[in-house]
Amino acid sequence: MEVTLQFKLPAKVAKRRHLFLASCPVLDVHSQGETEKEARENLVEALTVFFISCFERETLDAVLKECGFKPHRAYKRKTTSPTPQTYINVLIPFFVTQRSHHECHA
Repeated sequence: MEVTLQFKLPAKVAKRRHLFLASCPVLDVHSQGETEKEARENLVEALTVFFISCFERETLDAVLKECGFKPHRAYKRKTTSPTPQTYINVLIPFFVTQRSHHECHA
């Protein structure tokens, strides 16, 4: 069975000489491209590899906590960003093997 996790992350793109630099400041992940679109696509790819690598090394929770991530509680008051923010969507595909619920600690 295939399962996909989606991350909606802030992204910035800036032109530097002949390249566009894309970054995800909350995770300190960066990429570049010859066009703005290519830089954003390369950033999504870099973030995908970043998340998969963290998951495989069993450090994803520690990395997210270190970067200041906390669970969002929908029932608490919403806070809004004072400035408009550009976001990118990063899809992380997983393949799940069927196992008995007794084997999974969740």
